[in-house]
Amino acid sequence: MYRSTIAGAAAVTVAAGLVLTNALAAHAAAGCRVTYTVTSQWQGGFGASVDVTNLGDPLTGWRLTWSFTAGQTISQLWNGTATQSGAQVTVVNAGWNGGIGTGGSVDVGLNGSWTGGNPAPTDFALNGVACTGSTTPTTAPTSSAPATGVLDQVSTPSRVRVAGSGAQYTWPGTYFEGRFRGTGVGLVLNDSNNDYVVQVDGSTVATLVTPGQTTYWIRNLANGDHTVRLAKRTESPWAVGEFDGLVADAGGTILAKPIAHTRQMEFIGDSWTAGYGDMSTTRDCNSNGGVTRNTNADVSFGALTAKALNADYQIDAWSGLGMVRNYNGQNPSYDFRTYYDSDLQALYNSQAWQVPSTWRPQVIVIGLGINDFSTALNAGERWTTIDQLAAAYRTAYLGFIDKLRTRYGASAFIVLTYPDLSYQTTAFADSVQQIVQTRNAAGDARVSALYYDNAALGLDLLGCDWHPSQHDHQILATAITQHLATLPLTW
Repeated sequence: MYRSTIAGAAAVTVAAGLVLTNALAAHAAAGCRVTYTVTSQWQGGFGASVDVTNLGDPLTGWRLTWSFTAGQTISQLWNGTATQSGAQVTVVNAGWNGGIGTGGSVDVGLNGSWTGGNPAPTDFALNGVACTGSTTPTTAPTSSAPATGVLDQVSTPSRVRVAGSGAQYTWPGTYFEGRFRGTGVGLVLNDSNNDYVVQVDGSTVATLVTPGQTTYWIRNLANGDHTVRLAKRTESPWAVGEFDGLVADAGGTILAKPIAHTRQMEFIGDSWTAGYGDMSTTRDCNSNGGVTRNTNADVSFGALTAKALNADYQIDAWSGLGMVRNYNGQNPSYDFRTYYDSDLQALYNSQAWQVPSTWRPQVIVIGLGINDFSTALNAGERWTTIDQLAAAYRTAYLGFIDKLRTRYGASAFIVLTYPDLSYQTTAFADSVQQIVQTRNAAGDARVSALYYDNAALGLDLLGCDWHPSQHDHQILATAITQHLATLPLTW
C-alpha cells in the first residue's frame, strides 16, 4: 500500500455543536489582543487576516475562538486548523506555530462566504481567555484521568493487545465505543501512523490525521449522557496504534461501557475489504492526498453491512495479499494465511491472537483471490500454469475454512465473495464455485458464494488504483445484506 502526507493549507472541518481541541497547558497569566482585517471582498466572498498577539505567559499550543454575527462561513484557512459549528469558529495552531512567546504574535488567514453583510467578529478568545488587550490570572479546567484500563472503559470486538492501561492494534477498522456524562470528553492516543474517525451519538465530529501522542478533546456538548466512538481508518500492518482511554471533561464522568451486540460479523480479505482508497473519486490519488488519506475502513462494505444489521464486527484485511499468491507474485515467502492468526500483524512482537470466548461471529465474509489471480504468472514463481495456481488456491482455501470451523464452530455462515476477473481468467470464479460445491457435498451447507458482477451492480471502481469507491462500497454492502437475507440466519 502507498503512503503520503498532506501539506499546505489546513482543511476546515464542520461539526454540529462540537469543538475539537488539543489539550492545552495552564498558565499563570493570560491575555491577548486580536486585529481582524478584511483584506478583500467580492460578491458573496471575502478574505480576512486575524492577527493574534499573546500578552500573557508563553504558549506552547493555542486555540482561538470567535463567532460570526452575519452567517459568514469559512471555506479555506491557513496557519491553523479550523472547526466551524454554525456561527462558532475554533482555530487550533498548526504543527509548526504552536509556540507564541510573551508579546509574540501569529497571523491566521482565511477565505469565506457571506450574504447580506460582513461585519467583523468581536468576541475573540485565546485558550478560553477573552482577548481584551490586558492580562488576567487563569487556571486551566481540571479533568479526571482514566481510573481504569482502557478495556474497562470501552467496548471493542477488534483484535487488540493490552499494553499497560492502553490497547495496541494494527488491523484496519479497529474501533472502540465508550460512554460519558457531561459536556466533553478527551481521547488519549499515541499513534503517529494512522488516521481516525471520531463520532459522538452517531454523528461524525472529527477526522484525526496521525494524531501522535496527545489527548484530543470534544467539547461544547449538551450536558448529558453521550456515546463516543473512535475508529481506525487506515492500514498499518507494520506499525502499531495505541488508544489509552477516555478522560471526562471538568464536572463530567466516564460511564459504564456499552454492552456488546449479540450479532457478530467477521470480514476477511484484501484491499477491497480494507477500504483501500475508498474515499477518492479519482483512480490516480497522487494529487489528492495519496492512498492513506483516502482510505477509510469505517465506511468499507464490511463496516456498512455490520452497522446496518446492528452487529459488532472485525475487519481482518491486508492490501496486496492473497490466499496463496500476493499481487503480481510479490513476497512469495508469505501470504494472508501467514498472518491471519496474529494480533499485531507483521510487527516483530506479534503473537497469536487469543480468541475470547465472547467472539463467535455468526457470519464470516471472505474476499481473498483478487491478488492471486488478477496478474499473470511471472517466471520463477511456484506455479507455471494457471491450473496449478488454481489447484493450490482451492486446497489452501478449503484448509482455511477448516480453520474457521475449528475456531468458531459449525453454525457460522461463511460467504465467499469474488468480483469479475473474467478479463484476466475464469479460474478465480471457477475455483470459488468448486470450493463451495466441495463443502456442501461434504455436509457443510453453511458455505455459499456471492459473485460481484461489476457491470450489473454499477461499480465505478473510482477509488485509488481502480478500487471500489464509497459509492461502490455502499452497493457491495447492499449485495451482502441481500445475500444474507436468503440464508436461514437466526441471530
